[in-house]
Amino acid sequence: MADQAIRKSPLAGRHGGAATVRLTPAAPASRVALRAPAGSLAALSKALGLAIPTKPKMSASAGKRSAIWLGPDEWLVIDESGADLMAVLGSASALHSATDVSHRNTAIIVSGPGAEATLSAGCPQDLSLEIFPVGACSRTLFGKVEVVLLRVEEDTFRVEVWRSFSDYAFGLLAEAASDTAF
Repeated sequence: MADQAIRKSPLAGRHGGAATVRLTPAAPASRVALRAPAGSLAALSKALGLAIPTKPKMSASAGKRSAIWLGPDEWLVIDESGADLMAVLGSASALHSATDVSHRNTAIIVSGPGAEATLSAGCPQDLSLEIFPVGACSRTLFGKVEVVLLRVEEDTFRVEVWRSFSDYAFGLLAEAASDTAF
C-alpha cells in the first residue's frame, strides 16, 4: 500500500469554485483495482465489510470505504480510513486480482448546487439526478481525461483522476465552475 501519510497530493492547497460550486482535493485514500469472478464476491464482500455491487453504475459504501462498479468483473475500491486494502483483500480466501493503485489516482470533490452543471461542461454523460442518482458511478471522460465519477450526495461528486492529469482536470473544473456562476 502506498504510504498516504508521506505522499503529497498533487492538488495540495488547491481550492476553487464559484458561488454555486466548490472544488476541493479529496482526503488521502488507499485504492485497489479489483477483478474477481461472481463466485468470489461473497467472500470479498465479507472481507471488505460491504456488499460489492454487481449492477452497472452502482457503488456501495460502508464508513470511509467504497466499492465502485467499473465492469462485470471490475471494481475500484477506495478507503479513506488508512486501512491496508491489500491486506484486507488478501485475507479473503477467494479467487481475485487486487492491484494497489493508490499512487496512481487522486480525487477532486465537486460540491454545491452547481456541481452537476460544472461536471456537465466537460462530461458527455447525462448526470441529472434522475439518470445518475446518489450512489451512481461511471468511468467516463471529462475533457480529454478518463475519470471515475461517483455521486456521493445529491449535490456532491467525487472525481477520481490519474495524478498526472489532476492539474488539467482541476483547471477545467475551475473554468466550468466559473461559467456556472452566470
